[in-house]
Amino acid sequence: MFFKTCYINCLFPYQLINIFAYQAIKHSPYLCSLKSEIMAEILQKVVDEEKQGQAYAPFADDPNEYNKKFYIESYGCQMNFSDSEIVASILQEEGFGPTRNYEEANLILINTCSIREKAEQTVRNRLHVFRKAKAVKPGMLIGVLGCMAERLKAKFLEEERLVDMVIGPDAYRSLPGLITEAEGGQKSVNVLLSREETYADIAPVRLDSNGVTAFVSIMRGCNNMCTFCVVPFTRGRERSRDADSIVNECRELFENGFREVTLLGQNVDSYHYTAFNHEDVTFALLLERVALISPLLRIRFSTSHPKDITDDVLHTMAKYHNICKYIHLPVQSGNTRILSLMNRTYTREWYLNKISRIREIMPDCGLSTDVISGFCTETEEEHRDTLSIMEASRFDMAYMFSYSERPGTLAAKRYEDDIPEDVKLRRLQEIIHLQHVHQRESYKNDIGKVFEVLIESNSKRSDMDWSGRSTQNKVVVFPKGNAGLKKGDYATVKITSATSATLIGEII
Repeated sequence: MFFKTCYINCLFPYQLINIFAYQAIKHSPYLCSLKSEIMAEILQKVVDEEKQGQAYAPFADDPNEYNKKFYIESYGCQMNFSDSEIVASILQEEGFGPTRNYEEANLILINTCSIREKAEQTVRNRLHVFRKAKAVKPGMLIGVLGCMAERLKAKFLEEERLVDMVIGPDAYRSLPGLITEAEGGQKSVNVLLSREETYADIAPVRLDSNGVTAFVSIMRGCNNMCTFCVVPFTRGRERSRDADSIVNECRELFENGFREVTLLGQNVDSYHYTAFNHEDVTFALLLERVALISPLLRIRFSTSHPKDITDDVLHTMAKYHNICKYIHLPVQSGNTRILSLMNRTYTREWYLNKISRIREIMPDCGLSTDVISGFCTETEEEHRDTLSIMEASRFDMAYMFSYSERPGTLAAKRYEDDIPEDVKLRRLQEIIHLQHVHQRESYKNDIGKVFEVLIESNSKRSDMDWSGRSTQNKVVVFPKGNAGLKKGDYATVKITSATSATLIGEII
């Protein structure tokens, strides 16, 4: 599936580019002339939507018998997938077991994203499918969770009558009561936003886990009112989770065999928690606490905001070997006027200085970004500013998008979406082309280097090869050989060749 959208300062799944990127590749004479293997890698980024809409069976080996079964699909950012793990835990406590067959479910839930126009239409289509299943099984309940639930509650419940329950991101604790109401024939809704809810005391049920990597939510909501972003209106104001509960969850994951955690938040750098002893825990201190659990536990985080990432965070990353040297730092635009219209609260110069500071403290740090083409009133000169900031920054990877107006955002209220679609598409083509050049150079420059790689799984192409990631978040594939390694082990790998998306090496 493809999505026409802009990527906001949110947490999208790996390797996602929207429909315009696909069209840019399809119709651009330059990109169509690329070698076939390069085209395959770019197209993989376009269509790699494996997690979108995937149904999970978190208790695959659970010996317990359940009288009621639930089915859950998730869409959108990694925060939504993390929320589905919380929901699964709540349902388990209520005696629900999972199923990957929605037709046998007593309860169908769809965890939604309001960021992407196509995602909303996909959700509507799925709801029509589920309603047909409900006609065959009248006692079945259908619920909508997440950001789209908050934004379109009236349409789902009253106008289209597609669902029995609508539950916002801060209301998952109320699920048992809402289910009881719906079982009694009453449509139920709770989309109230909270200033306190962090679900800190709920142990998530890990969904579709590889047993090696896991996501840990450290905060919810967002205080940054970027004009293109709907998150502050669907997920509420920013609040940080109890630091001890985060460290305890990470420690428990490590003790259960996990070897990497990714700390999640709309803007992790603004994490701030004041403990009962009045100790202030900043994001830098939280990183250090998690790093001290074990040198064998890797730590990543996402997403950072350029205005908030501090020298303390950078020095902490540099100090601890097990904090991965990788930062996702969305730039969105390279022009100060456009950044002001986006309410990004930094200038072009500020961003470039931040990139310089990162590389001064951690010369080997991997960098990725988000870029939006064709934002309201963007001129050709301002578009060239975006290309030039990419030239100056040389990102290892980028999520590239054409601006698409989303209802409810400040941009939709304040500005006219006045850039023609063909202009947006052409500008996006130029961004993709430039990023591909930079990315290919970045991967080529790693040939001959040695990296510590955490083994995550078999290679997608061969069970004879391992696949993992370097500290810079680059995928590394290498033959298993006779080393006797397994998932969750670390391997020292020398890079012998590279494509524009994968490093290929051998164990040394």
